[in-house]
Amino acid sequence: MKVLFAADGSKYTKKALAFLVTHESLAGPEDEVVVLNVQPPVPPRVKGMVGASTVNAYYEDEAKKVLDPIERFLKRHKLNYRTLWVAGPPAAEVTRVAKREKAHMIVMGTHGHGILGRAVMGSVAQRVVTDSEIPVLLVK
Repeated sequence: MKVLFAADGSKYTKKALAFLVTHESLAGPEDEVVVLNVQPPVPPRVKGMVGASTVNAYYEDEAKKVLDPIERFLKRHKLNYRTLWVAGPPAAEVTRVAKREKAHMIVMGTHGHGILGRAVMGSVAQRVVTDSEIPVLLVK
């Protein structure tokens, strides 16, 4: 099975990652985990002021802060994985990359804001569940 693991670096990402590695039916030795970090896009005027290469370096640095500890964790658990990052709207990018990668499932943590929190600030997890054509496992 190929699993797309959406990682934002929060404590909810850590809980979801722990769940993933303790359930061999999701991520065993024969499976592949694609760890994705989505960087929220900077406003276009910022990119125009500082330049595309500076913005891309910023995205890469921020993504490494999230992905490097996950890589170390997955190496210890001897899982077949690879990491990647993209910039864009998080929910849209998670579903787009899952489709491009031909993932069988998306796994992600959820912040658990509840109905009021989602109404006020939205929820990446809610959008992914709504927009995805493949199963989504949310770990609270």
